[in-house]
Amino acid sequence: MSQSAKQSTIKDMTTGSPAKLILGFAIPMLMGLLFQQFYSMVDTIIVGKFLGVDALASVGSTAAINFMINGFVIGVCTGFSIPVAQRFGAQDYKDMRRFVANAGWLASFFAVVMTVIVCLMTRQILVWMQTPDNIIDGAYSYIFFVFAGIPATYLYNTLAGIIRALGDSRTPVYFLILSSLLNIVLDLFFIVQIGTGTAGAAYATVIAQAVSGILCLIYMKKKFDILKMHREETRISTYHLYRLCMMGIPMGLQYSITAIGSVVIQTAINSLGSIAVASVTAGQKIGMFFCCPFDALGGTMATYAGQNAGAGKTDRIRQGVRSATFIGSIYSVLACIVLTLFGGVIPLLFVDASETVVIHQAHQFLTFNSLFYIPLTIVNVWRFTIQGMGYSLLAILAGVCEMIARALVGFALVPIFGYIIICFASPLAWLMADAFLIPAFYYCLRNLLKAQECLNNESIKSKAGLKLILLLFHACSFIVSFLPFIYQTDKLEEFL
Repeated sequence: MSQSAKQSTIKDMTTGSPAKLILGFAIPMLMGLLFQQFYSMVDTIIVGKFLGVDALASVGSTAAINFMINGFVIGVCTGFSIPVAQRFGAQDYKDMRRFVANAGWLASFFAVVMTVIVCLMTRQILVWMQTPDNIIDGAYSYIFFVFAGIPATYLYNTLAGIIRALGDSRTPVYFLILSSLLNIVLDLFFIVQIGTGTAGAAYATVIAQAVSGILCLIYMKKKFDILKMHREETRISTYHLYRLCMMGIPMGLQYSITAIGSVVIQTAINSLGSIAVASVTAGQKIGMFFCCPFDALGGTMATYAGQNAGAGKTDRIRQGVRSATFIGSIYSVLACIVLTLFGGVIPLLFVDASETVVIHQAHQFLTFNSLFYIPLTIVNVWRFTIQGMGYSLLAILAGVCEMIARALVGFALVPIFGYIIICFASPLAWLMADAFLIPAFYYCLRNLLKAQECLNNESIKSKAGLKLILLLFHACSFIVSFLPFIYQTDKLEEFL
């Protein structure tokens, strides 16, 4: 294969119409996310249909903690791809390859450490979250093996992020299609044929994701000559590790801090019983499917902003944000209409028609959430743009806003209003995040303009210590904010 053919999948997003580039990049990425959600939904459908409502609630009760842990992984990997996109935009391919190599070293280290720690804590975390006694064993069987597959999550997301950083959002989709089909087959095999219970859904998901990660690795080695490295480019570099951590860890913490609020909400839902858990599980699975376009726009803007920031084209960043927000708003209106009209039918995918309470409550959840999809558009587009510009630490504060909103609902409002207030937890979180993100974007844009005028190596070094202190501060804030969950419910209520 010729050099030009091999490089044909690489896309430069620093020239051309922003709207066309964003759509062209986001649509293949959207397909990948849809397939990712598809095989996650298949898990839920098969569990609900073949194992019953309690098993469905078991899987659903782990959604928040799953989001917190795997969200951190996805955030870290997305952050790792930003320096790659920036160096690609600046056409500094040697330095880009050094970032790719060091991202691999970091991902491997994080994968081992996180897998060991999280797997050891899994059971106790479920106890802290007040998981109902009738579903805790099923929940543990499922989420333990999901967490055991953290290395597979790192493998796929790191490599897919690098591929997307070079402008290729199509190829990871093909691998996800294959892995989603494999996931369906394995779900039926483990759950229906072998009878492994909820653990079978986890086996299928981990194996499928590992396969997609391996395919990404093979593809990169064969197709991207620009990534072929000399020996010195593969060596560990403290500078490149530092830059990657400054991008990846804040992004991961942002996901996890946001997820802490979801953990609070999930704890409140668990206290309402397995019917409420099953209702929210069905609603969340459907809602996540409909929210994939927002995630696709966010991921697109991280790459778009990264390449254009590296090329020094701040005007294109502003244009891209406007285009992406408009695209997301149009979709938000259409999604709201569909979920309002048909949100009472779609839950039948997960439960029998006789489960009328679950179906009704799931419809409520979907309707009220969809009314606030335009604020969700702003959350994803503007936050990921800020991160792509290189201000990941600042973007954490948006996650803090979401955490505070969800914690307020979970601790203070659910005991008063019950299930219905659960439906407004995410909308309130999105609105609070937007109130911070909109002025933060323009602040970052002004600072990026100034930085491009005076940036030099000495200034980077002079600020490195301050940035490291800020990073450690945010890490400590994340740990401290999770401490309430180490207390039993009675102690927490006594504290409040």
